[in-house]
Amino acid sequence: MTERWCIPPAHNAAFVAAMEDVVGVYHRPPDPRFPLVCFDEAGKELTTDARPSVSTAPGQPARIDVEYVRHGSANLFLWTAPHLGRREVTVTRQRTAVDWAQAMRRLVDEAFPDAERVVLVLDNLNTHAPGSLYKAFPPAEARRILDRLELHYTPKHGSWLNVAECELSVLARQCLARRIPDDATLAREVAAWAAHRNAAQVGVDWQFTTADARITLRHLYPIPPLGT
Repeated sequence: MTERWCIPPAHNAAFVAAMEDVVGVYHRPPDPRFPLVCFDEAGKELTTDARPSVSTAPGQPARIDVEYVRHGSANLFLWTAPHLGRREVTVTRQRTAVDWAQAMRRLVDEAFPDAERVVLVLDNLNTHAPGSLYKAFPPAEARRILDRLELHYTPKHGSWLNVAECELSVLARQCLARRIPDDATLAREVAAWAAHRNAAQVGVDWQFTTADARITLRHLYPIPPLGT
């Protein structure tokens, strides 16, 4: 059963309210003053082969032993701007509130320095909150960054509404589905992957609308009392 069908009935109203907010954001006309950005994160286990791989005949893949050696794990912060065909992946050791806050400062100051406000779609992870900025920076700096962000949260059990989750899925298939030994190698590999997709300006044309949701997901919409 997929995540979208595991919504507890008591959460339906909150789910559809947040869903309609995010879907509405996706259908705003693109505006360079207010770029749409979707943000998510994922982990990657760092591993090496326990034994050297064995080469086979030309044109045949090498034989890789199923055993491997763990070298810890890393976190990947990913943002993507679906209207612009841009994305960036940052490797960190952790994904604490301070790590997220630093990612937000890079987003507004380095990725979109000329934007009035970045319209940001992200999930409800507890670190994805304004308070995290105040944990990481002095109050004036935290407020400055927060004033450059317009936050929109996907509903619980609704991470499929985040375009960044789709981008992470592509990253996992195209780049991460193999053994990567350390942070430095991981950073090089994800940077090369992002540069290739950015050069091709791979974007997303979001088609799902609020009208679609009210038909296909009508079972999630609470029924108002009679007479309202």
